[in-house]
Amino acid sequence: MRAVSTGAEQVASLLREAERAVILTGAGISVPSGIPDFRSPGTGLWEKVNPMEVAHIDAWRRDPDRFWSFYGERFASLTDKQPNEAHLALAEFERRGLVRALITQNIDRLHRLAGSERLIEVHGSIERSVCLECGSKVSIDRVVELLATSEGAPLCEVCGAPLKPDVVLFGELLPEQALAEAQQLAMDADLMICVGSSLEVYPVAGLPAITHGGGGRLVLITQGPTPYDGDAEVKLDGDVVTELRAVLAAL
Repeated sequence: MRAVSTGAEQVASLLREAERAVILTGAGISVPSGIPDFRSPGTGLWEKVNPMEVAHIDAWRRDPDRFWSFYGERFASLTDKQPNEAHLALAEFERRGLVRALITQNIDRLHRLAGSERLIEVHGSIERSVCLECGSKVSIDRVVELLATSEGAPLCEVCGAPLKPDVVLFGELLPEQALAEAQQLAMDADLMICVGSSLEVYPVAGLPAITHGGGGRLVLITQGPTPYDGDAEVKLDGDVVTELRAVLAAL
């Protein structure tokens, strides 16, 4: 008699069977790269500061210097972070043709550095900052240089207006094109694997419901409860690197 499949083997089997698999990731996949998530007790980014005061679009508009005094430190801390094995495993799934695309809530650009190619960054990316006055775009490396030589917000070198990180702040809508693409992928998917996300922040948290409602299967690889635990074919709740390493080994 064949032994009962482990969770990793089940996920590998679902991946092999799927024709239109997509991945959805959240902050938990980047924790092993040294980037704290937002809400974990004791370590979460919002434990010490109120996000509505420091990461809201109104805070940027009201006082860009104060906004950047918080955000600039976060920017600088992210520039040297590298993808971990979990990011690399998901890029390998795509390379093997097992998944169609990767949708991420993360702004840290680590999926891109890991080699993921069809990447939908629904919350934007720290890769660049933008000038809302003239439309100029500035690379993260240049923004970090500007922050190092000024005491306040980095300024556009074309028109002198304060730059804004090209990420979705509280109080802003998600980029229309990215959200539409993510929703279409979720609608078409016969399998969605959600990695490192509590699936609580909408509208992205509604994507698994679109897949599940259309008859697609769900897999969860994340620590802690999610609203979709009862709908998932498999839930792996160990360390994300360990779990994805095991899935890759089972393929």
